Amino acid sequence: MVLPGVYAPQEDTALLAGALSSESLSPDAAVLDVGTGTGALALAAAVRGGRVTAVDVSWRAVWAARLNAARAGLRIRVLHGNLFTPVRGASFDLVLANPPYVPSPAGGCRPRGAARAWDAGRDGRLVLDRICREAPALLRPGGVLLLVQSGLSDPGRTVALLREAGLKAAVVRRRRIAFGPVVRGRERWLRQHGLLSLAENEEELVVVRAELPV
Repeated sequence: MVLPGVYAPQEDTALLAGALSSESLSPDAAVLDVGTGTGALALAAAVRGGRVTAVDVSWRAVWAARLNAARAGLRIRVLHGNLFTPVRGASFDLVLANPPYVPSPAGGCRPRGAARAWDAGRDGRLVLDRICREAPALLRPGGVLLLVQSGLSDPGRTVALLREAGLKAAVVRRRRIAFGPVVRGRERWLRQHGLLSLAENEEELVVVRAELPV
């Protein structure tokens, strides 16, 4: 169920779900899904037996995730809040993140409404950099962060920041997709600012995997 104004599962959700399916997950693993939207990834983790907490800054998304969990008969704790704020002091075996990552011409303005699901500042890293700073402290030894983002928002920087934080990090999945409506709507601006080359006619999505050594 997708409520109005809630980010619907798309190619990035599917790519991250594929990476999730490759992870070993014990039945009592503690899982965090930040930016849960409809709860699709949280549900995928719960199906495998994980103890799942989901977080979203949108109340509509919180209610959508709760409704979808109830419809599926799965127990998921869904919290309202900004990124990791609701789970301060907790630790997890797996953190899933599908944050906003599309560069925006209105970079100086904090996004509002549905745009909070995709607008991420002029370089696309408004939330990505915060995840790289804060997620390592939430991981248990051997814990894993799986994060999906666009090639437009510098995956190399994500990997470098996570390595600087002491994690083993690398891009583990890639997929090229046709421009969606958001990227199409700002394609000219992206090309003018060197975020999209003149030769590129597709967007690359990547999954970054980062693991805290035992």
